[in-house]
Amino acid sequence: MIVPGFTGGTLDRADRLRHDDTALAAARGDWRARLLLLEGFDPVLDGDGRLSWTSLADAPDGAELVLLGLGERERPHFAALAPGMRVPPGRSPRLFAMLGLMAPGEAATYAAARSLLDWHARHGFCANCGAPTAMFRAGWARRCGACGAEHFPRVDPVVIMLAEHQGRCLLGRQPGWPAGRYSALAGFLEVGESIEEAVAREVFEEAGVRVGRVRYVASQPWPFPSSLMIACVADAEGDAITLDTAELEDAFWATRAEVAAALAAEPGARFLAPPPYAIAHTLLSVWAAGD
Repeated sequence: MIVPGFTGGTLDRADRLRHDDTALAAARGDWRARLLLLEGFDPVLDGDGRLSWTSLADAPDGAELVLLGLGERERPHFAALAPGMRVPPGRSPRLFAMLGLMAPGEAATYAAARSLLDWHARHGFCANCGAPTAMFRAGWARRCGACGAEHFPRVDPVVIMLAEHQGRCLLGRQPGWPAGRYSALAGFLEVGESIEEAVAREVFEEAGVRVGRVRYVASQPWPFPSSLMIACVADAEGDAITLDTAELEDAFWATRAEVAAALAAEPGARFLAPPPYAIAHTLLSVWAAGD
């Protein structure tokens, strides 16, 4: 079974409560209710790499509560959008270090919370008329008080793929990555595109390689800010590389043995693999195993 990072959350998302004001009020008034501890948008972890929780009484003054879901015995779990909360520019090395420590499933809860709070922080005004919006549906939507338009958290689809040719896969790197890191190519789907068409376009645009058959492998939510990574493998028609240097610094064809050595972090491996919580790591693992 393929289990990418940021998946496997255990909370019941409780959509039924989002439409029931009485039930939602009861959840907020439940003495057992838990509030996710955050430092800005970053998680607070305990010594076992698990998320830290506190009482709703610790919510900042004026904060709006987002219902993340129900845990064991229907215990409500919330996150708080504090007044003036702003999305930080970029992502800190400290955050990525914490992602590597998080227990399985915990990252899924954090991903949902971060994506929701990020979206609320960016969408305080109506895209239709410009008037202020207010949270409703337990924090899973916003409504404009002027024109009545309803806005829902968006998810941006991204294809991430390995082009395969004669037992090798195509890897690339971007200039800002850690030294030696290579990964699968990736790019956002454009309007009017299928997944297969986006895979073919991105591989050709970034590396000048034409691909044919595309097969789906797995998907992963990526909460920076809110993407759905769609992992695929595509059959390449040739192995000549023509780099788009605006997108990639370098690219090469890797053998299964080279990929396996990088995933195992062996000394002398040809490249540094993506971290385990990234679906690129999952994709490379599946490919290296010949699945």
